[in-house]
Amino acid sequence: MPEGMVPELLVAAGLALLVGIAFVAGRRRGGDDDGPEERGAVAVEERPESADEPVATTAVDERPPAAVDERPPAAVDERPVAAEAPAPVRPSLRDRLSKSRRFLGARLSETFGGGLDDDTWDDLEAVLIQADVGVELATAIVADVRRRARDTAARDDRVVKGLLADALLARFDTERERTLAFAPDGPTVWLVVGVNGTGKTTTIGKLAADLRERGRSVAVAAADTFRAAADEQLGVWAERAGATLVKHQPGADPGAVAYDAHQHARARGVDVLVIDTAGRLHTKTPLMDELAKIRRVVEKDGAVHEVLLVIDATAGGNGLAQAREFAGAVGVTGVVLTKLDGTAKGGIALAIENSLDIPIKLIGVGEGIDDLEPFDPKTFVDALLS
Repeated sequence: MPEGMVPELLVAAGLALLVGIAFVAGRRRGGDDDGPEERGAVAVEERPESADEPVATTAVDERPPAAVDERPPAAVDERPVAAEAPAPVRPSLRDRLSKSRRFLGARLSETFGGGLDDDTWDDLEAVLIQADVGVELATAIVADVRRRARDTAARDDRVVKGLLADALLARFDTERERTLAFAPDGPTVWLVVGVNGTGKTTTIGKLAADLRERGRSVAVAAADTFRAAADEQLGVWAERAGATLVKHQPGADPGAVAYDAHQHARARGVDVLVIDTAGRLHTKTPLMDELAKIRRVVEKDGAVHEVLLVIDATAGGNGLAQAREFAGAVGVTGVVLTKLDGTAKGGIALAIENSLDIPIKLIGVGEGIDDLEPFDPKTFVDALLS
């Protein structure tokens, strides 16, 4: 290397060293202002925000994580559930017979209010006659009560009223069978008879509903082919009760309807066949002859297990006369006394059993499908006089 070049190289190296030192020093000063690694991130976010921007505060981020979700999970669903409405209470027979009970109660209070004398017994007989017990039966009942009151020296009206209850109950045969008869095998057949307006069709509907509720299959025969729309009315009740309806065209022979219905019941294993019948005819054929024919048709290859006579309790003496006519023609086995809830003359029940010697088996005490009840003499008398 030439001697003159050495000093120049030394000078150049020195200058390069000074430039490097200056560069490093400058980088260190810049890092004090801009280096993100040496300062917290919050420091960057502390610069003033513009007025238009929402300011995020640590309060939002510091809420407990479950602050919103800590509500009870079922807060909305825990509202009180409305309790189910209680089943309606079925009115008692006493309530159903309120008209007769009020009538007898008021009259008996007047009768016994002034003590016991000859007028008292005359008044009691009049009350019983007004209640449709009948003259002959009323006279016998009063004589019985009067004798027992004398024998026991009864003077209190409550005691005498108890004697009256005993005398009324004694007019019923409490040992008599009042349940409806069923066939041991094959279809049971019930023939329902009575004049128009007594409630035959309604009674059949109620019977069918009760049978269905007890698990028996039921067919109803529309053998009242002369009354306008009788089959339609029976069809409505059959549908409500869940029974099968067997019918022909209007004006058809009632015996043919009964025969076909019986064949239907036998072929399909129906438990009970209930036959509706006419209360009057638009032909020259007497009604009783037609009813007797229906029974004969069924009994050709079967049996009629009940002939139920439907009597309107509000008909009074007319109902009793009707009962005598039907009983002699078709062999009535039991009475259904309807509309007892609508009359103040419940004494017709005593007149029927004493005059006809036919048991009352059922009573109608309302218009509902379940307003047909077995007849119990003691319950009936208690309901009238309580």
